[in-house]
Amino acid sequence: MQQQERTPAVAGGPPSPRALPRLAASLAGGVLLYLAFPPTGLWFLAPAGIALLTLAVRGLHARRAAWIGYLGAFAFLLPALVWVRPIGDDAWLALVAIESLFWAALAAGAALVTRLRGWPLWVAALWIVQEWLRGRFPVGGFPWVRVAFSQGGTPFTPYAALGGAPLVTFAVVLCGTLLAALLAALAPRLAALSPRGERAAGTPLWPVACLLAGVVALPLLGYAVPRPGAAPSGSVRVGVIQGDVPGEGMGFLGDRPAVVLRNHADQTHELARAVREGRAARPDLVIWPENSTDIDPYRSAGAREVIDAAVRDIGVPVLVGAVVRHPDGEHRMTRGIVWDPVSGPGAFYDKRRLVPFGEFVPFKDLLSTFIARVDLVGLQSLPGTRDGDLKMGPVTVGAVECYEVAFDDTVRSTVLTGATPIVVQTNNATYALTNLPPQQLAMSQLRAVEHDRPVVIAATTGISAYVDPAGRVRWRTAERVKDMAVITVPLQSGRTLATRVGALPEWVLSLIGAGAVALAVARRRAGAPEPSPEGTEAAHDSEEEDR
Repeated sequence: MQQQERTPAVAGGPPSPRALPRLAASLAGGVLLYLAFPPTGLWFLAPAGIALLTLAVRGLHARRAAWIGYLGAFAFLLPALVWVRPIGDDAWLALVAIESLFWAALAAGAALVTRLRGWPLWVAALWIVQEWLRGRFPVGGFPWVRVAFSQGGTPFTPYAALGGAPLVTFAVVLCGTLLAALLAALAPRLAALSPRGERAAGTPLWPVACLLAGVVALPLLGYAVPRPGAAPSGSVRVGVIQGDVPGEGMGFLGDRPAVVLRNHADQTHELARAVREGRAARPDLVIWPENSTDIDPYRSAGAREVIDAAVRDIGVPVLVGAVVRHPDGEHRMTRGIVWDPVSGPGAFYDKRRLVPFGEFVPFKDLLSTFIARVDLVGLQSLPGTRDGDLKMGPVTVGAVECYEVAFDDTVRSTVLTGATPIVVQTNNATYALTNLPPQQLAMSQLRAVEHDRPVVIAATTGISAYVDPAGRVRWRTAERVKDMAVITVPLQSGRTLATRVGALPEWVLSLIGAGAVALAVARRRAGAPEPSPEGTEAAHDSEEEDR
């Protein structure tokens, strides 16, 4: 009879009154997690948001936890990915809806493993599984708004030197799940207080003290992470050019050809004048942004002449960002070209991680029949096949193109060539003045610490910046302005532990998370008793909610 009175977890109609606090906690957790990311940058809210998201699903059945987790993810991703709106509100909402599915799966897994002893550790490991999957599927993955990327310059950032972005995510999430366990442990103890404030007999405080110590220790231990011992092997002066664009959004190129190229060439001429007049130091090399020429310089004699004139004027190699036509005439590449003042275009790096629906359109023939905007992408881009080490003047720089800075393996493989500094050519013109440029700057801060390398960013519309190997932003531009600078950066050539071990921490933590889910499922199928009174109580509550 009881079985017939159950309400399915995915049934329609309003949620039960008992579910509303969990739903509210999930939504609030998503909002707090969003506020931890740039540009708001309240990094310390990340553990609090994760704690609420965890408590919202703790002890529930997997299906109900998935729905509550999905809604919490939606509350997080909707503002965090608002920068997609220039492409279209439909694209923004579709991306949020699809990406939230990964959090729904995470919530279902978390609901299972919170029935195990040591559940804060297992839930934290599951976040790594979620971020690993999201960074690879679908269509090459979308590793944006990983928890680590909310920690561009915080007490958690040093963990990047040990285990990269996955270890930073794990440390932040573990802090949050320990906070969730602390709140869960305090709740019955607070309820047990007598009117005169006397604690109920037999309630030990040592578990509470241990949980509190863990919450406090995790960020503090970041300060204990040793810095790499290798001293700089010298320095190099890098000129950075930010030329701006004539339009905005999807029409950032405007309606006049070659304006973007002319803007960057003019700023380079201005830098050359500043050097001659003693207002700026002479650079050893100059970086232009991704897409700094909107005309293929291999095919256009006019574009080649404009670039040649600017490079000869400054008198040093310039890394020119260009979109060039493939020899087959049907594809293109996003390319960084080393342009020498004497010999012209030489070595180049082709972007390996391409932006879905920005540089290529998956299933284009199908989608173009009912979404006309996919044709705005133009020719389909092809990915490059080699690392970004490029010899420029006295150094070999490590070229990374825009979107690629979010991918651990792409940055690491370039660093492993010995290249220094890392140079990030980026074009955020479509998303100027949104929350994308500051989010991307935080990624560069993390990469600098992860690999003990200075990072120099050149952006068409901003934010151009210099990040030192400790992750501190030493110089940056405003957005939607023309700017230039010559900055002196140290040449670091050592390897951090994170650079050496690569994806190993991510794999280990992912296997731990997956193993915890497998164990929880096996225990559930075997009908094993819950491991503690606290876990049994949570399970009983979830049963009551589903009735």
